[in-house]
Amino acid sequence: MIGALLPSAVESAESFHDPVDPPPLFPEEEALLTRVVDKRRREFTTVRSCARAALGRLGFAPSPILPGQRGAPRWPAGVIGSMTHCEGYRAAAVAHARDVMTIGLDAEPHQPLPNAGVRTLVTRPEERGQLARLAARHTGVHWDRLLFSAKESVYKAWFPLTGLWLDFEDAVVEVDPDARTFTARLIDPAPLLAATGNRLAGFSGRWRVHDGLIVTAIAVPATHRADSDGATTAADRSVAPAVVPE
Repeated sequence: MIGALLPSAVESAESFHDPVDPPPLFPEEEALLTRVVDKRRREFTTVRSCARAALGRLGFAPSPILPGQRGAPRWPAGVIGSMTHCEGYRAAAVAHARDVMTIGLDAEPHQPLPNAGVRTLVTRPEERGQLARLAARHTGVHWDRLLFSAKESVYKAWFPLTGLWLDFEDAVVEVDPDARTFTARLIDPAPLLAATGNRLAGFSGRWRVHDGLIVTAIAVPATHRADSDGATTAADRSVAPAVVPE
């Protein structure tokens, strides 16, 4: 599922179940799981197996994948990536930093958000109007959960670039139901990015609903130029057609 949403510079791997006989973890990883329930152990193990498979396609030998600041994965030097897991799905995507600046993945069960309170918490007023219009015109998709997933992908793409927290209300997401894309406009543009010297004003990405799952993905190419307003945009959109920040 996830590979179809990502540009060719990104390697990915996914699993729809946890293996009965999972591959062993590294001792450093095992040390993190001394007090976790079996469900957490299984998802932790499987998603790292996916990540190591994707890293192998980039030419990297298996190594521990440990959580860093705010739980973001610590990848080998020269690699950027993202991992996600939900009930019935685990996935990871990685790329050389020379090719891709950041990646954000999220997977969710294709179900509505639990209640109106949660919806209010994770959306802005203008997004709630959009959700009502989408639900009226395009049945068969739980748009509130899809928007939530898109915001999760936005945060996962944002944090490695800035090291800053991004709340649900700090970005406005618009979903295109026909193109199966989304755009996220940051309410406050990011600080100057060291990699480009420009400000990141937002992201765009792709989504898919299939077999009881929602997946969203962002991958920002490493080659950028500055727009007249200072926002970073892809210099060559053919490099990563899945997503380009505006």
